[in-house]
Amino acid sequence: MSKQSRLESLSRRHSVLDAKIHDEGHRPMPDQHVLMRLKLQKLTVKEEMDRVRATT
Repeated sequence: MSKQSRLESLSRRHSVLDAKIHDEGHRPMPDQHVLMRLKLQKLTVKEEMDRVRATT
């Protein structure tokens, strides 16, 4: 997988997680454990994107 395609894949995953966080956060009784897990996954994806960008 090329660097660009990896970044695109990670970016899509990041967007999906962002949407899930938004949806969960706007429910009448958001599940804080679900929100925490989703946010951690989103952070992990962002860190992976940063690592991919840093490689030459």
